[in-house]
Amino acid sequence: MEQKKYYIETYGCQMNVYDSELVGSMLNKCGYQITDDIKSADAIFLNTCAIREKAEETVHNKLDSLQSLKNNKPELLLGVLGCMAQNLKDVILDSKPYVDVVLGPDSYRRIPEIITNRNENMNHYVDTRLSKFEVYDDMFPSRREGVNAWISIMRGCDKFCTFCIVPFTRGRERSRSIEGIKKEAVEAVRQGFVEITLLGQNVNSYRTPEGDFSNLLDEIAQIEGIKRIRYTSPHPQDIDENLVKVMAKHSNICNNIHLPLQAGSDRILKRMNRTYTKQEFLNLVKMIRSIIPDCELSTDIIVGFPGETEDEFKETIEVVKASLFNSAFMFKYSSRPGTKASQYSDQISEDEKQARLEELINVQKETTLLRNQRYIGQTVDVLIEKDSKRSELQWSGRTEGNMWVVFDKSNCSSIKDIVKVKINSTHGVTLFGEIVNSLERKKNEAA
Repeated sequence: MEQKKYYIETYGCQMNVYDSELVGSMLNKCGYQITDDIKSADAIFLNTCAIREKAEETVHNKLDSLQSLKNNKPELLLGVLGCMAQNLKDVILDSKPYVDVVLGPDSYRRIPEIITNRNENMNHYVDTRLSKFEVYDDMFPSRREGVNAWISIMRGCDKFCTFCIVPFTRGRERSRSIEGIKKEAVEAVRQGFVEITLLGQNVNSYRTPEGDFSNLLDEIAQIEGIKRIRYTSPHPQDIDENLVKVMAKHSNICNNIHLPLQAGSDRILKRMNRTYTKQEFLNLVKMIRSIIPDCELSTDIIVGFPGETEDEFKETIEVVKASLFNSAFMFKYSSRPGTKASQYSDQISEDEKQARLEELINVQKETTLLRNQRYIGQTVDVLIEKDSKRSELQWSGRTEGNMWVVFDKSNCSSIKDIVKVKINSTHGVTLFGEIVNSLERKKNEAA
């Protein structure tokens, strides 16, 4: 009998990538094997995102495109997972009755049961209950070969930012045990991964009786075989000197922090329920760079939040310029049903939001260029991750600070190696250089 196949398409954040790997592990244990050919799959799962309206539209369009496949293959199991399943289950089932399974992020343990019972009946399965305890601590995800392994250390969020739907789709904060996380990290190293990225909606809000996020980071850094450690995304409120000092203590913890600003106006920050002021954020940036001078910072920013005036937007620009972020994820405010901000009456027009976004992007582009130009002539450590998209004769990898570097291959380099690269130029967000050993070899040949 031919082995059954499953196909998973993942939308949204890294947490969803990790969850898809968990689901894959469960399906493997049910006797399924993964496929990249959606038409050959016996089970198709879309792991969805509900953070922005565009993400939801993409999923609806994908489900529409799968209807004919489902009609021609009625035994096909079609499932919707993740935040959109949690938030819009009724809409999905009403508009897409051919969807068989709708599971929220805390209900993935039901998949083996659903797969087994699928052979006996063709009923819909819906479970979007939120759990106060589920962290999947006893499960190892099914990862494809690669350089970086995502490891979820906690689930949910207690911050309740007024623009964000995550607390309603992923529930309240709960943390995995330090021991469980360490076991998964050791297993990832055994599987050949050399970089670990610790994940959480507010990763530094991690708390257990065994310790907090600083304790966890200190423990993970001591695991043999991990070349690099990253984490995302922290909340500015929970970053302290102790955490930054742990980062400075271990050479394998990357000098890179993603520090979501969201807005630069105190009034807007308060309206967002971000729990810090503009000056507190700037003080945090100063503290980080006083302990780790070469730490690269990235951020998230929302423009056009309800009620944001032109002067308040200019305050955001000022903070961006002062903080010297190396990169930024910049978005127009997207109203999410069920959030407090969606009820505000003073919404900003789309034209105004677009104009502000374009202005912010231009400011950040200039900052990124200036930050990257500092590296010209310097030699940096780069973890080789893949072939460059530009040429099969070039490698592409990242620095500690999370900048992408493209450089010619050498006979002595391979994926997962950390090599020294002298930076010669920069274009956009990418650095270009040459492996130091190759430079030395050229000098010797010339002599």
